[in-house]
Amino acid sequence: MNLFSHSLRLSGFKIASAKGELDRLNALSTGERQNLFTEKKWEIAQFHFKNNPFYQKLLGGKLPKNWENLPILTKKELQNPINQRFSEGYSAKSSYIGKTSGSSGQPFTFAKDNWCHALSWASFYHHYAEHGIDLDTDLQARFYGIPHRGFLRYKEQLKDFLSARYRFPIFDLSPTKMDGFLEQFAKKPFVYINGYTSSILLFAKHLAEKQIFLSEICPTLKNCITTSEMLFENDRKTIENALDVPVINEYGASETGLIAFENGKNELVIDQNLLFVEILDEQGRVMPNGEKGRITITALYNRANPFIRYDIGDLGSMKPTENGNGLQIKELGGRISDTAKLPSGKTVPGLAFYYVTKSVLDKTGNVSEFTVVQNALDTFTINYVSRRDLNSQELQKLKIAITDYLEPGLTLTINRVKHLDRSKNGKLRQFKGL
Repeated sequence: MNLFSHSLRLSGFKIASAKGELDRLNALSTGERQNLFTEKKWEIAQFHFKNNPFYQKLLGGKLPKNWENLPILTKKELQNPINQRFSEGYSAKSSYIGKTSGSSGQPFTFAKDNWCHALSWASFYHHYAEHGIDLDTDLQARFYGIPHRGFLRYKEQLKDFLSARYRFPIFDLSPTKMDGFLEQFAKKPFVYINGYTSSILLFAKHLAEKQIFLSEICPTLKNCITTSEMLFENDRKTIENALDVPVINEYGASETGLIAFENGKNELVIDQNLLFVEILDEQGRVMPNGEKGRITITALYNRANPFIRYDIGDLGSMKPTENGNGLQIKELGGRISDTAKLPSGKTVPGLAFYYVTKSVLDKTGNVSEFTVVQNALDTFTINYVSRRDLNSQELQKLKIAITDYLEPGLTLTINRVKHLDRSKNGKLRQFKGL
């Protein structure tokens, strides 16, 4: 029974029509799609210029002739009451209303018109189906957070029921709890896993420690989809080895929908049917393919709220896919806000700490998770979860690595903890700057 599709229809989202429209868009040639880009991006900009007071103000009352002269929309500008950002003819009652996770430190409420939201879900259906997953019927093992109590908790539980998914709460990832996860995999015919990378990785390490292949416990399992957090290649290998199924990386945002999804060649292919993606430098200039910059997105179909040249807060680069018919995210480099300024004046990305700590902490398999917090220009704290304390030799190697990769004179505090703090929705922020 297609409960989820049925619930979308009952909520006013024309999912069948949206799937048909997406099939039409997927059939376009590369040239036809490029022409559609040009047409749709200007169409949505002109619509909001004419119908959206918030966007009119952002433009200063004048629509530029060149796309590159349109302003970059930031999250800070969206942190005002949503009623001030609706286009004429749209309201909270006639739109899908959502809220960003706030993992960037700048949460806000957003709206999608019903047709745009239906197209977003049609895109998910299409990309999952390409990997043999039916969103309506295939049972999902969901590694996500969930509100502890109240209406929001019941709402998520209802969505789980309608969406054929069983949720594994990730706020307690102790060995005992993960043993309980294993019992559920032995009982239920899960087809795929979907969830936060850090939580799935921790579960995979638990399996590896027990020398268990999850596909032997749950033979119906086909795929694992990681989302919402960075997926590094060595982590992908750890997950794939323990689960014994392919890992598929998903890149999206609640406010824009699915941005990119991996194909069978591990290319993180951008959804060019619904979004126009640009890579910009600090001055807002378009970067050549292959060069890293700010990921900026235009939602081509959202008429309720403007997301035009919207800086999503991530860094990355693009390049053509192998077949030349699309674009892929070549490098996804973390959040813009995750950078550290050092006493020398040098600025380093938070990912530098990931590579430094991984190079030391991952060699023995003792450390399962860690986070890095910058307390001051020259002071950092590393919190880690492990089976045992780091010994003096390991601690010394870590301090040397910090000096070698960053700069000398930094103060480092290293704490072993029972568990790491996660955000309200369960995400693990591995680096937090000042």
